[in-house]
Amino acid sequence: MEQIIRIGMDTSKSVFQLHGVNAVERPILRKKLTRREMVKFFEKTPPTTIALEACGGSHHWARLLSSFGHEVKLIAPQLAKPYVKRGKNDAADAEALCEAMSRPTMRFVPMKTADQQAALMLVGMRERLIRNRTQLANAIRGFAMEFGIVAAKGMCRIEPLLERIAADQSLPELAHDLFGLHGQEYRELLCQIKTVDEKLMKLHRADECSKRLAEIPGVGPIGASLLLMKTPDPRMFKSGRDFAAWIGLTPKDHSTAGKVRLGVITRAGDEMLRSVLVVGATSLLQQVRTGRSRHASAWLMGLLQRKRPKLVAVALANKLARIAWKLMTSGESYRQVEGQAQTS
Repeated sequence: MEQIIRIGMDTSKSVFQLHGVNAVERPILRKKLTRREMVKFFEKTPPTTIALEACGGSHHWARLLSSFGHEVKLIAPQLAKPYVKRGKNDAADAEALCEAMSRPTMRFVPMKTADQQAALMLVGMRERLIRNRTQLANAIRGFAMEFGIVAAKGMCRIEPLLERIAADQSLPELAHDLFGLHGQEYRELLCQIKTVDEKLMKLHRADECSKRLAEIPGVGPIGASLLLMKTPDPRMFKSGRDFAAWIGLTPKDHSTAGKVRLGVITRAGDEMLRSVLVVGATSLLQQVRTGRSRHASAWLMGLLQRKRPKLVAVALANKLARIAWKLMTSGESYRQVEGQAQTS
């Protein structure tokens, strides 16, 4: 059998499509294998380069195939899609991955370790619990309003609202029972969130870089932990702007004929990481506007005079991302000097 220099593999739950080429770029391998057959095939195949789409389970397969001596490269789906010639099937996807991997300017997704995936699982669980808490709180407010009971905004108002409902003797017995079940579920969610937060803080305190990132105004321990867990090697980015663009905090570029046309932010990259940075920037901005923060730089105050607060919050999140990249790549610490962000 001829030497295979490159294999593109389209993965699924139980079927794996392979496309391999030889040294003269001629296809010599087109094969569909089951899960077990695929593992046996690569155990016997001489070491080669394999391209996988960065999707569910891909990091597990990358670690397994690497243990067999192969070099595995993960490609983001949106970067492999342009190489699909026509139609959408497993064979075309495998061929597209094989072709995309050969491009000299192709960008690859770093392989995650099992520990890194466990940490990301913790973050994903926290996000789901927060979402469930918000959904349940809105349900409690909605049901209470049907009986003429309202409460002010904020999660801190839910417990007092439940106490008022429990003390209201005018409500039907069935309503009392159902509100009691909602309250029990709400308190269980709070306990689960507290447990997850404690685990997340334990990881944060054990990492020196995470503690340095948390010193950035508007980032905090949660944002710092997310930055470390979600970011691949920060040195793969040429600059802080490239890092902010990877998160999706830079404007869309639709320039032509020498005319620059910038639109809204791209929203590319990881949604959770981008959201945490924007929320942190919004919180910091509120403190600055009310005079409760010492981080009101001349740049920020000038921007507030010219732009809407939401636009300023996104611009500030962009700046926070750039500062975080600098701290991660240089090993320096954040310090504030005369209203300007500095590193030392």
